[in-house]
Amino acid sequence: MDNRLVLLTALLVTLSWMSAGTYAQSTRINRTDCGTGQLCADEPSACDPSTGGECFFLAAKKGRGNNFDFELSGQSDGYIAATLSLDGTLGNGDKTYVCANDNGDVRFFGAVYNNSQLTLSPLEVNSVKGKITGRKIQCTFTASVPVPTTRANSITVGISSGTYKSSTAALGAPKEQYKSPPVDLGNPNATVTNQLSTSTTTKPTTTNHAITIQHSLTQALLIIVGVLGLNVL
Repeated sequence: MDNRLVLLTALLVTLSWMSAGTYAQSTRINRTDCGTGQLCADEPSACDPSTGGECFFLAAKKGRGNNFDFELSGQSDGYIAATLSLDGTLGNGDKTYVCANDNGDVRFFGAVYNNSQLTLSPLEVNSVKGKITGRKIQCTFTASVPVPTTRANSITVGISSGTYKSSTAALGAPKEQYKSPPVDLGNPNATVTNQLSTSTTTKPTTTNHAITIQHSLTQALLIIVGVLGLNVL
């Protein structure tokens, strides 16, 4: 049993340093399809992630089954993250997708947001791409979202940012920038507003370790952490 555990640990460490490729993407993140082809959450309201202004932005477009295509954009010296909550409260063990600025490269993390901390967790994600422009971090990915069939308007969307230490791959506690009411991710016409816009409360700052695991081009990729060096989004 001990030998198997040692082998598994060694395998995870090896996978964490697999090299990632550089991939081109012809489209840019913008709000062109908001309200028609994709659901958009943004702070400030109606901001455009394709411009140089401050804008935290998340778009969700329904694919086949429970698969959704996501576009995430925001300004941070560390990371930005998208959180999906099934109970209407952010930070109760919620799936979180993190894109960090690692010295000009995008590093992707799958995590769980719980008690003001991000804990690394394998998430079913593929087609990950990203780009760093100054303080702007942008990434796109496809993820499987477990939407309960008994209630369509069941997902609360959160956008957050935080610190990232590249030398240790440590994530700081998320600072929430956006929180939607429960919404149907598959309905691009759904009305979403930032419930944090009138709140001045911030969460305490803590740090959490991170392990790297790289991006591959499998159709259903379990990502703990992926490092992506991407030159075009």
